[in-house]
This record gives sequence, C-alpha cells and structure tokens, in this order.
Amino acid sequence: MNPPDNVQLIKGEIADYYYDHTGILFSYSKSIQRTVENISNNIALVKQITGNKKVPLLIYLTNSPVPDKETRRFSTEQLPHVYTAMAMVSKPGLSKLIMNILFKLKTPPIPMKSFTNDTEAKAWLQQYL
Repeated sequence: MNPPDNVQLIKGEIADYYYDHTGILFSYSKSIQRTVENISNNIALVKQITGNKKVPLLIYLTNSPVPDKETRRFSTEQLPHVYTAMAMVSKPGLSKLIMNILFKLKTPPIPMKSFTNDTEAKAWLQQYL
C-alpha cells in the first residue's frame, strides 16, 4: 500500500508517517526488528508529528521479525500514551498474527481492529477523532 502522491512522508526507523488533515496518523510499517530502543525513538517521532496529541493510527503492516518479550511489553505499555485507536491494514491473517503475538491472553490497551482495505479502516477510526 502506497501513500497518496501528494503526501510528503516523515521518515522513521520502523515506519514512515503522514498526519492527515482529518486527524488520522498514517503509518507505513518497515520490515525491521523492533527493539525497545527503536520503539522509544518511534514514540518520540510520533509525538513530534502529532504535537504530543493522542490520535487514531491507521497502520499498513508488513511482515517483520517477531520482537522479544521486553519489546512487546514496552510497546503495549506505550500505545495508550500516543494513540486513541489503531486500525491495521494488511493481507488477510497478518494483523491477526501480530495481535496474537502482542496481546496473548490480554486485551489490547486501546481499541484495535484489523482490515484488508483502508477505506473501511478510515471509516472505523472516525469514531476516535
């Protein structure tokens, strides 16, 4: 999934972003290993992009290595500090796999839903603006 032609992406280590005029943050995930350090840097980047405001996130997922337990824990703890909700767009099955890895036996700390197209994802996120 590619960003619209008229959008300038803000480059990050684990994802590239753009902040839409509607208030939704769009994320284009990269296929790299997540660590506590690069997740921390990413959280700082997102806060910079959004002016430290919690926003709904639409993330286009890619296959990436499974993070270690500490990184998964840290990532889960940080989500409610930067996002109001998360819509994950991917090939069928990928986002479910990621949800199972990150939130084994626990409910996610923010509303999350998987989609195979971004039109439905955007519509769902509207309620969290």
